[in-house]
Amino acid sequence: MELSTRQEELADAALRIVARAGLPAVSFRAVAAEAGWSLGAVQKAFPSKDRMLAAAFARLREQGVPLPPGEPGRPTLREWLVALLVAILPLDDERLAVQRQADAFAQLALNDGEIAAAVAASDDQLRGQLASLVARARAEGDIPEHVDPPQTAWALLAITQGLTAQLLYQPTAENVIRTRIDALVAALLR
Repeated sequence: MELSTRQEELADAALRIVARAGLPAVSFRAVAAEAGWSLGAVQKAFPSKDRMLAAAFARLREQGVPLPPGEPGRPTLREWLVALLVAILPLDDERLAVQRQADAFAQLALNDGEIAAAVAASDDQLRGQLASLVARARAEGDIPEHVDPPQTAWALLAITQGLTAQLLYQPTAENVIRTRIDALVAALLR
């Protein structure tokens, strides 16, 4: 989705509202107040609330997953995956806000086919990238030949999504989570 600079700014304001107060709190008036623009400017930028929410979701997807430093899958796939999962889990206020935003759009996807398709495409892309890294590690002898790349990628995403949900209602220290994730990733790659 191609957005103007103003639309990006307003979509980012909508995301801040979602992180703070949830999707129901997003309105033209609330976004205008958050962004410091007039109500008319918001209405001119977006013909409907649905278009504004679609733009906010596009901005959320653009922000992407914070990758660990260095080349993906290095120095070992296991170490890199542990670092990646710890980096994206809601273990601090910033990552918790991003997770609240993602959860709000996942709920919206239940009734909005366009957003559902975008969420599914994003998951498919992530699984594809993970499977590619698993395949490379397998080819290089970093992990055993019997480890199935697509199945492992699916399991990694499922575990991450489940752990993310748990962390929302049962916050846990990062060092504890890192130990648990290391054990899970090690088991998947054996």
